[in-house]
Amino acid sequence: MQAQSTNEPGAPVTIAGDKQGGLDAIETASRDEIAALQLTRLKETLNRAYDNSTFYKAHFDDSGVHPDDLGSLEDLARFPFTVKQDLRDNYPFSMFSVPREQLARVHASSGTTGKPTVVGYTARDVETWSHLVARSIYASGGRPGDMVHVAYGYGLFTGGLGAHYGAEKLGCTVVPVSGGMTERQVTLIHDFKPQIIMITPSYMLSVLDEFRRAGIDPREASLKVGIFGAEPWTNSMRSEIEDAFDMDAVDIYGLSEVMGPGVANECVETKDGLHIWEDHFYPEIIDPDTGEVLPDGEKGELVFTSLTKEAFPIIRYRTRDLTRLLPGTARTMRRMEKVTGRSDDMMIVRGVNIFPTQIEEQLLKCTGLTPHYQIELTREGRMDTMTINVEATEGAAGDDARQASGKELSGHIKSTLGVTARVTVRPPGGVERSAGKARRVVDLRKTD
Repeated sequence: MQAQSTNEPGAPVTIAGDKQGGLDAIETASRDEIAALQLTRLKETLNRAYDNSTFYKAHFDDSGVHPDDLGSLEDLARFPFTVKQDLRDNYPFSMFSVPREQLARVHASSGTTGKPTVVGYTARDVETWSHLVARSIYASGGRPGDMVHVAYGYGLFTGGLGAHYGAEKLGCTVVPVSGGMTERQVTLIHDFKPQIIMITPSYMLSVLDEFRRAGIDPREASLKVGIFGAEPWTNSMRSEIEDAFDMDAVDIYGLSEVMGPGVANECVETKDGLHIWEDHFYPEIIDPDTGEVLPDGEKGELVFTSLTKEAFPIIRYRTRDLTRLLPGTARTMRRMEKVTGRSDDMMIVRGVNIFPTQIEEQLLKCTGLTPHYQIELTREGRMDTMTINVEATEGAAGDDARQASGKELSGHIKSTLGVTARVTVRPPGGVERSAGKARRVVDLRKTD
């Protein structure tokens, strides 16, 4: 397989390669072919960043490394990490490797925890991104001609436009609904009859609730594939959604600093982890405390280096997502295990490390409770207290049933996680809903 590649912005590049049974040839190439392509592209990326980004030139020089020091993929471990604070410190455009005039698009985070993180794309970057989302939709079971209902948020958030351009690239019909207006979402799904929905998993549960409120059987809906991303979710939630809609639910992964949605995706035929599109992104797993690179199969923090981005190459970006790398199955490219949490949203309650997804796993065992929840952390004296706010199903909304459900969930959490949690069972609809990423944890503890 020949892959053209160059340092010059805007120069042609082979993105897809030849198709084999609907797949890009690189998706089933040998590991040696993939590694050779990665090394070529990694050398170019390091040089592009060093030569054109004032941040990366200083970052490399301060660490005593130069792009010429890369002789093998393993040598990447000699280069320094990039973290979110670096993007904030260089707000808005100081990390870019092309002049601002060459940007085709800019995206940014909400900035709720400080300055927004800003990322940019050349026209070729947008084309690459669109192709990879199209590849992801294809891996999910989507095909040209399918109708795709996009319920990710549009705007500066990368989810909506990333999904939109990828679906169009594959040849699908796009319904650009964005998030919110849940009643309208259900009406359009019922009337337009899309085969695919792209949405956050927590918001899909709100859509499910609205189906039931409207008296529409979700299993009779046209949806055949749900592509869920932007937040961690569990296999138990997958089962809940698949059973409710009689559909396949697959995971898509991405983050704006690396590209947006479409960095990795599950394959519908296996649903055994997300295949990373390794021709465009080089993954590492590190020990989150020491930064040491861990071998495949060991769990740690996911780190990404882009291999083809022009405007905003990113070198060894610490995602804070916890997972592990596994061999390929449906594709040759390695898989990342479903993200179980983040190293920076881990809760420490009375010395016990807890992730929201662990609470979710126990919640979904309780038949009298809906999947909606919010965790509240408080401190009474010197002791931390965790309260789980959940809500009853319509059929278990009485006082006795709610008390029994709360006791059941508390027991599951105590026996599996080893911590005591207060459980507040509210009436149906009593837990805060989200049209995007759910706010799972509210930390009210005072820090000295």
